[in-house]
Amino acid sequence: MAAEESVRRQQPSDCDGGNCLTSDEAIIAQQDRIQQEIAGHTPLLSERLELSVLYQEYAPEDQVYQDKIKDLHRRYNHIRRTRPDGNCFYRAFGFSYLEALLGGGPELTRFKEVSLHSKDELIRQGFTEFTIEDFHNTFMDLIAIVEKRPTISELLAAFNEQTVSDYVVVYLRLLTSGHLQKDSIFYQHFIEGGRSVKEFCQQEVEPMCKESDHIHIIALSQALNVSIQVEYMDRGDGGTTVAHVFPEGSDPPQVFLLYRPGHYDILYK
Repeated sequence: MAAEESVRRQQPSDCDGGNCLTSDEAIIAQQDRIQQEIAGHTPLLSERLELSVLYQEYAPEDQVYQDKIKDLHRRYNHIRRTRPDGNCFYRAFGFSYLEALLGGGPELTRFKEVSLHSKDELIRQGFTEFTIEDFHNTFMDLIAIVEKRPTISELLAAFNEQTVSDYVVVYLRLLTSGHLQKDSIFYQHFIEGGRSVKEFCQQEVEPMCKESDHIHIIALSQALNVSIQVEYMDRGDGGTTVAHVFPEGSDPPQVFLLYRPGHYDILYK
């Protein structure tokens, strides 16, 4: 998070005509350096940590956040951090849900069936089979690993392997895009800037490192029929976090995430 803030602080505030390109190139190069620094020091997913580590991220006199962490601590005991690279929602969701399925049972069977047929659904919507096949295969391979009931450490190791983890993120992005476009008449009302749903997906959903908002979470939760509870923690009024469940009214949640502006982590009760 500090690195992300560093990008914002160091970016030029403006540029004149002849210097814009140079300025943009400098910003991109700086962002690349910072992302490399993050990658060198931050795993894609951390070990499970005591929730109390959050207190250390904010000054003791920062009463707003200290109170909200205290409120969060009444309901959750642990947290698992994700790398702040713009893919954190998908990575956090993917790991948390598969972790919940390690015990096997009908939910794993259902999810495997949905995932197996999801590629054909995407192809029917116009996605190219050649483009999505490798991502789908990796996704199904990971589900096959979960069927063998590995330890949490083994699942974590798989998710911390960059290629595997990124392929899972890509496929979850494709599923999100597919659902948004499938129900474009409904989702069009939530898209600003005069863009079509397809344009929004091409610009804000499918590319890696694009951050996620409500619309992404709603679409993915509906596409996979998985209930997600997100605890929102920001500087808003009140000393409590605000919980939202996606899809609305679904119960009980199977995945619990913590959202702080621009970032998602995994929560555990």
